[in-house]
Amino acid sequence: MPTPGATPSSFEAATYRKVSWRLLPLLLLCYLVAYLDRVNVGFAKLQMASDLHLSDSVYGLGAGIFFLGYFLFEVPSNLILHRVGARIWIARIMITWGLISILTMFVTTPAMFYAMRFLLGLAEAGFFPGIILYLTYWYPAHRRGRMTTWFMTAVALSGVIGGPISGYILKTFHGTNGWQGWQWLFLLEGLPSILAGLLVLVALDDRVAHARWLSDDEKQLIERQIKADEADKIDMSLRAVLASPRVWLMSLIYFSFVMGLYGVSFWLPTIIKATGVADPLVIGLLSAIPFAAAVVAMLIVAKSADHRRERRWHVALPGLAGALGLIMSVTWAHQTGLAMAALTLATAGIITSLPLFWSLPTAFLAGAGAAAGIAMVNSIGNLAGFLGPYAIGWLKQATGVNDSGMYMLAAFMVLGALLALSVPARLVNK
Repeated sequence: MPTPGATPSSFEAATYRKVSWRLLPLLLLCYLVAYLDRVNVGFAKLQMASDLHLSDSVYGLGAGIFFLGYFLFEVPSNLILHRVGARIWIARIMITWGLISILTMFVTTPAMFYAMRFLLGLAEAGFFPGIILYLTYWYPAHRRGRMTTWFMTAVALSGVIGGPISGYILKTFHGTNGWQGWQWLFLLEGLPSILAGLLVLVALDDRVAHARWLSDDEKQLIERQIKADEADKIDMSLRAVLASPRVWLMSLIYFSFVMGLYGVSFWLPTIIKATGVADPLVIGLLSAIPFAAAVVAMLIVAKSADHRRERRWHVALPGLAGALGLIMSVTWAHQTGLAMAALTLATAGIITSLPLFWSLPTAFLAGAGAAAGIAMVNSIGNLAGFLGPYAIGWLKQATGVNDSGMYMLAAFMVLGALLALSVPARLVNK
């Protein structure tokens, strides 16, 4: 029962605070180790490229081919999660991708590199859209923007934590036991994913009704608000999702923003190195700066969006800021301090736009339609994770500089911002 003398609003706030402290630390941890396994290849490249004789275009293709496997299994994976529950399926995803990430330490040829990246994409497919779907089971729309942002701070935190750790592993473990630093990188950063997967099996509840740590009154409050939130949403069939212009628009917006995200994530260490920094540990420490700024920007913008119940401008303006930062990074490419300032603006803008984007499709999709729609948007959007790194590698190899790749990413960020503003406000501002 509510505490005697407590107002309905204070009881509600206390209930959601209880839910958030229970769910978000675990979900954030899972995404942090997931994202680190996905992009640590950017640091591995600093040694791996010369050891395996990988050109920039070969590396770019290998980094991006992850998303082909991801694309193929994304929608089926999310539909399975909706049916069997998040606990078992998220744990399965994490354990298998941890194992595959570790096995990447044994690649010796470009073909093996391509194969392991493709398998890693297959293993991880469904994790991110599964969590986005899972949050709709627990939070109404007016609370979900900030919760999604807290969850997605893992992207930035993986850069803050992962950059220095990756640089340290490359420098310190290189040659230990006869292995290269990049091999130790895949081993030591793959193990936490397996451990986190086992923790999910123990600690995650599939639905509100299964949460023994909530009282009956707390469960009823959440379920009542979720039911009210679902009233105006559309539960579409898979065929209707595939044919929906709204879902395709969301996919294109997300594709544009993901171009920026993975262009920066996979190439940031290389870009910093090109400014004149050679030490892997220093590169790792410098790469943490843009991501630390992104954490702060994400939380400030998300709080503003939920407070004002406005979504479109809170998605578009960070996207435009990201584009500006990318362009400025080209202008100051050979001045480490100014280049880092530009990359910080770019990274903060790009990463801040992403969690707020997810308040758009989840505002009008429900049920199995939400499972399929969210997975479709994420899978199509993440094809940019294949195209972006490969295109940057190809352009860099063709021109000898990073300029054209950064301009390309900036153009996509502007496109995504403009498309976000084209979404009707009545559809998403809740």
